[in-house]
Amino acid sequence: MWALTAFLLLVPSSGQAATLEKPILSLHPPWTTIFKGERVTLKCDGYHPLLLELRPINTLWYLGHLLLPSHKKSIEVQTPGVYRCQTRGAPVSDPIHLSVSNDWLILQVPYAPVFEGEPLILRCRGWYDKVVYKLHYYHDGQAVRYFHSSANYTVLQARASDSGRYQCSGTMRIPVESAPMFSAKVAVTVQELFRAPVLRVTGPREARGAALGGVVLRCDTRLHPQKRDTPLQFAFYKYSRAVRRFDWGAEYTVPEPEVDELESYWCEVATATRSVRKRSPWLQLPGPGSLLDPASTTAPAPPAAALAPSNKPLSFRKPPVSRWVLSVTSVPNTTSTGLQFPAGGVPTAGPPACSPPTPLEQSAGARKPDVDLLLREMQLLKGLLSRVVLELKEPQAFPELRGTPETPTSHFAVSRGTPETTFVES
Repeated sequence: MWALTAFLLLVPSSGQAATLEKPILSLHPPWTTIFKGERVTLKCDGYHPLLLELRPINTLWYLGHLLLPSHKKSIEVQTPGVYRCQTRGAPVSDPIHLSVSNDWLILQVPYAPVFEGEPLILRCRGWYDKVVYKLHYYHDGQAVRYFHSSANYTVLQARASDSGRYQCSGTMRIPVESAPMFSAKVAVTVQELFRAPVLRVTGPREARGAALGGVVLRCDTRLHPQKRDTPLQFAFYKYSRAVRRFDWGAEYTVPEPEVDELESYWCEVATATRSVRKRSPWLQLPGPGSLLDPASTTAPAPPAAALAPSNKPLSFRKPPVSRWVLSVTSVPNTTSTGLQFPAGGVPTAGPPACSPPTPLEQSAGARKPDVDLLLREMQLLKGLLSRVVLELKEPQAFPELRGTPETPTSHFAVSRGTPETTFVES
């Protein structure tokens, strides 16, 4: 009876087993590419039961979809492929891709994902640790580092821009110095540690309550699931001035007087060592009358007259201009025509073009806007100019417009006072 009780106490319940995290699979040495014939060690760290069963099965190993016979916490392998492990009641671990090469030169990269701010180490290795001379490292086809002999290439604080395809080249003495040899290209991806922050308002009613006396801003971001325990610090800025320097709190209360100024705020998130820093976009704080102001939801809309700059009625009447007469003159013994604009002071035949309107004309103008009159004059002018252009191209089509010594000159005067064309003969 006591043995059965102890067994029930030690065995986890189904609910506990369902919440177990997946185990962590590690590789020693930590390189995903090895030479043919070499061995590496895989280790599975996760939950293991405390009971000693007759046939304990603590760990399961997978090579692709094949179940391996070993049940130990660590195994040695030399076969290429995708390895995973699983402990009792936990999900399957993340995979490790192992590559085996038969080349003279290989480029080794770490098996674990590299995150922003962490060092990135690349190793160019000769066949069974032969020394590599005149060593070059390449990133996306561009040479980034040169060493006289074997050495690792290290990026102290990796960034997203360090992602890409890497390669190395060099010579080896086998037994004499060989021609330059190149390794296969290896893809490297630098993982994002946390997302770019977004500055948000926590809520209008709670933020603008009398107890708080301001608006509460929150700097929101999200860490990578594998790095969720990384501590982050937050800073808040008003334009280029820091209103609160880096601290552990993700919220900041804007004083009430500054809320009404509608000034811009933004925040910044960084790691404790400042190796990774990211800033948010600007936030234009709303003031009175916005969606965050409860009084704005009940206030009536302002009248249309209040939106106008003045109480004067809008008018499309053009200001007075000097009077003008457009005339087309046929010069004797020529086939060309010209536009003549007489001076404003020279009297012209026909009614005045822009004489001040009489009271009767003002009343007529009110009934018939000047806009229609202006449109008619523009159409008339367009037809007149078209006739002039046609007469220039084909003079024989308009014999009545060709002036001769015996025929007088004709003038076509356009009067602004009437919509019709006035013909004045001299």
